[in-house]
Amino acid sequence: MSLYPSVAPRQQFFLPVDDLHALYVEESGNPEGQPVVVLHGGPGGGCSPHLRRFFDPDYWRIILFDQRGAGRSTPTACLINNTTEHLVADMERLRQHLGIDRWMLFGGSWGATLALRYAAQYRHRVSAMVLRGIFLCRPQDLDWLYRPGGASRIQAEAWEAFVAPLSEADRQAPLSSWHRRLHRSSGAEQMGLARVWAQWEASCSTLFPSLAVAEGFSRQALAMALIETHYFIHDGFLNGWTLPPAPELLANIPGVIVHGRQDLVCPPDQALALLQHWPVRLQLVEGAGHSVLEPGIESGLLEAVAEMAVLLGAPEEMV
Repeated sequence: MSLYPSVAPRQQFFLPVDDLHALYVEESGNPEGQPVVVLHGGPGGGCSPHLRRFFDPDYWRIILFDQRGAGRSTPTACLINNTTEHLVADMERLRQHLGIDRWMLFGGSWGATLALRYAAQYRHRVSAMVLRGIFLCRPQDLDWLYRPGGASRIQAEAWEAFVAPLSEADRQAPLSSWHRRLHRSSGAEQMGLARVWAQWEASCSTLFPSLAVAEGFSRQALAMALIETHYFIHDGFLNGWTLPPAPELLANIPGVIVHGRQDLVCPPDQALALLQHWPVRLQLVEGAGHSVLEPGIESGLLEAVAEMAVLLGAPEEMV
């Protein structure tokens, strides 16, 4: 399967969600179609027009939005009133604003985390889920990426560049050290640090180095670095909600999990852990890493979306 042709948004608007934050929202595709909401990664990554192309615009009502502080939402990189509880409440406010009864959730990495957290609270509002690069935000998952002994052993050169701004003592706890450095700096120094942070994640996101992925992370570097460190030193602000959610919280939600076998950001054990709580089809993609731009991941997601379209009532000839 190939990506669908590029489509322009039918409407774009800003949705105020409190006295400070306004979310950038766009809709494309069929205004009477099956609703799907796209949840971007990071946190802090923002949505890309590329994400519209996983959906047949004749069937799907495609909703993209940038989470608090991310992408085109305002204010940029703002950490005030920015927690997972706020993001879940924002999703529900957006659903109500658009007059949608139930929607499919499509998310990868942190977007998968947010989808699971939302579904655990509002499962009656979820028609299906297609999740990629499962990130459960457990302490061991954060340690894998941000402490010595995990991904650092595989991407050793990139890790050395990542910890270079830190003292020898700070390198024993890089996450908290990076949070302190980023949030105490400003201006050009802060932006330079943010780009180092983003490039570490970019280096782990694809099986082979990708200039497109590296440039994308660089463009989003400041919001990603500030928001990710803000969330991750607080264990994702899950506040007692455990991931994977209890099986009864995901019961009767159909879906597909797509995960790269060589995913260095989120190793496949996280997808397998979710599968024990949510017994749906898992596609482990050989020769693929974490990024949505990996060819195998792209194909797997297109197949998964088509599968859910049929399940939700699309004529098979459409897909």
